[in-house]
Amino acid sequence: MNTFPVVRFVFGGKEAAAVGLGRPYTVVYDGACKVCNRLVTLLRKWDRENLLEIIPFQNTSVLSRFPWIPPEAYTQAVQLVGPGGKTWQGAWAIERLLEILPHGRLLGWVFKVPLVGGLIDRFYKWFARNRYKFGCGEHCVSRTRKLDFGDEAG
Repeated sequence: MNTFPVVRFVFGGKEAAAVGLGRPYTVVYDGACKVCNRLVTLLRKWDRENLLEIIPFQNTSVLSRFPWIPPEAYTQAVQLVGPGGKTWQGAWAIERLLEILPHGRLLGWVFKVPLVGGLIDRFYKWFARNRYKFGCGEHCVSRTRKLDFGDEAG
């Protein structure tokens, strides 16, 4: 299971909270990805008990709220920060979400099948690298394109 070490901050003798809005879990996702946004819509429907704060990594408060997560981790995978700052990423974050959300329990068992969790993790990493190719939208216009006009000697 992928987790990051927890860093605790103490100000004025009180420990700073790692999660927000009084909810035990914070999901940090790519707000520029249409597929990610569709999945977030599903998470919000499933989250009947308001367990999740869901924010895009483009939110300016993310880096200061979760300083133990390297900035590049947000571009590579969804991050789930739980009680005490425990952090899951990628497929392991999805597994944890399936465990805590009522509708997810119907699907979460698949991670318990030997070798399947590792395969799901590999698929997740492939999908995350290629996510802008699926459901691509307005953000694609702003992505840098490598243009080859064939006029450079090389």
